[in-house]
Amino acid sequence: MARHLITSAIPYINGIKHLGNLVGSQLPADLFARYQRARGNEVMFLCATDEHGTPAELAAAKAGQPVAEYCAEMHEIQAKIAEGFRLSFDHFGRSSSEQNHKLTQHFAGRLAQAGLIREVEETQMYSHADGRFLPDRYIEGTCPNCGFESARGDQCDNCTKQLDPTDLINPYSTISGSTELEERATKHLYLRQSEMREKLSDWIDSKHDWPILTTSIAKKWLTDGDGLQDRGITRDLDWGVPVKNGDQDWPGMEDKVFYVWFDAPIEYIAASQEWVDAGKGTDWERWWRTDKGAEDVTYTQFMGKDNVPFHTLSFPVTIFGSQEPWKLVDYIKSFNYLNYDGGQFSTSRGRGVFMDQALEILPADYWRWWLLSHAPESSDAEFTWENFQGSVNKDLADVLGNFVSRVTKFCRSKFSEAVPEGANYGPQELALIQELTTRVRAYEQHMQDMEVRKSAQELRAIWAAGNEYLQAVAPWTTFKTDPDQAAIQIRLALNLIPFYAVLSAPFIPDASASLLASMNVSNTEWPDDVAETLQQLKIGHAFTVPEVTFRKITDDEREEWQTRFAGTRD
Repeated sequence: MARHLITSAIPYINGIKHLGNLVGSQLPADLFARYQRARGNEVMFLCATDEHGTPAELAAAKAGQPVAEYCAEMHEIQAKIAEGFRLSFDHFGRSSSEQNHKLTQHFAGRLAQAGLIREVEETQMYSHADGRFLPDRYIEGTCPNCGFESARGDQCDNCTKQLDPTDLINPYSTISGSTELEERATKHLYLRQSEMREKLSDWIDSKHDWPILTTSIAKKWLTDGDGLQDRGITRDLDWGVPVKNGDQDWPGMEDKVFYVWFDAPIEYIAASQEWVDAGKGTDWERWWRTDKGAEDVTYTQFMGKDNVPFHTLSFPVTIFGSQEPWKLVDYIKSFNYLNYDGGQFSTSRGRGVFMDQALEILPADYWRWWLLSHAPESSDAEFTWENFQGSVNKDLADVLGNFVSRVTKFCRSKFSEAVPEGANYGPQELALIQELTTRVRAYEQHMQDMEVRKSAQELRAIWAAGNEYLQAVAPWTTFKTDPDQAAIQIRLALNLIPFYAVLSAPFIPDASASLLASMNVSNTEWPDDVAETLQQLKIGHAFTVPEVTFRKITDDEREEWQTRFAGTRD
């Protein structure tokens, strides 16, 4: 049994996430976790809400709530939505947890001991209109590198170049819109990332199997301009992890907190401690400490491309610099952006379909299938309502749903709601079993390699093979002259339904469970031996004709949704 530690980029707390956030990290991570569990492997799948920083403070103020109360409420909302999308986290934690506070302070102390933190007196932007220092992400302007007009003060979302607010052309406060910004002196702690440049470069070069997207972004940050720079890890804020040197006060840092990008990745580890403290497990260290059993763990991270620099550089600096035996990531699966109908999804700008709205329209499986089968792996992808309708109707309703409906209804009408008698499988049945065996092995390889689109394409081809078999043997015609032969054909077709259900469970778990229940099957073992699996429903095995597995989306519905979600959130 292999052991897989899987983490998804943790969603920010300031509101409900959109479909682009979902497909860029949480959903493909869930696909991989479900697949590994299905293969009998031990999985620890962790995620959390990212709760610190100015956006949380501003969102709470807008909601008229204390920030701690707001974050607790939004955590529950995000957890409920994650459950709605059937995201199978072993634990969904909170970066504001006591466990993360202590662990973040511990890492800061270790880094200080290693000489990897320095104090810097610097100037930061102070907004007179807002009466506060502005964190980098609350200053926008024109990127000096590519000319993008909505670059943020820490990074340009267009070209991914690391920036400082003073680099921006025509900077302004995104809180008030004021351009009346003043540089003021303040003291902060910096992580000496530059000291680790060579070690990071060698480490990244050793990851020959990483996606090009991941390594290209990491190397760009390592080599662009003057290369990897030291980075501030503290902020002038009230809400966050108080700055401490381990469990000791840090003189001069009494009114500061750690920068959210410093403490957020540490929450991956803290979430496993929360998992134990919540009574869900007993030993978190065997997942994270190589001196406590984690040496045989494969650790995979899933994230959008905007998060790659922090997980390939900053967080590894924290792990390396601690000089403690923490588990480092083995593989980083990164994704491009999913755009919305000619533009970009944006939480802050309220553009696109959000996760709660999606579940109001259709069940989770519809969204899971479309998003995963169109995952933005090699390039950005685009959600359009026409494409969504076409994929649901053709893939889910016509290929899978129609197959199930035709087979079960035909069996009920010509035989009964039980597997009919018949002789052994003949040449056409054996040919189908051979084709499916080949396809299942290809599907397994794609899933293991985290090739999400290719996995979806192969799964659809496995569904389609059943339809092609039905069309070729035509049991409705065979029945007229040779009922026994038709019974053989239907028996194989009925066996395909639980076979499809098990293979499809990582993509469409609700439909999978429903099909297994209709077929009166409790066995969810992976079909290592396809031929044997397709004999599991014996003659006389009772089933129930299921309800419609997937319904079609009408043109009227599509047009209504296009109008309703034309880029603004109610």
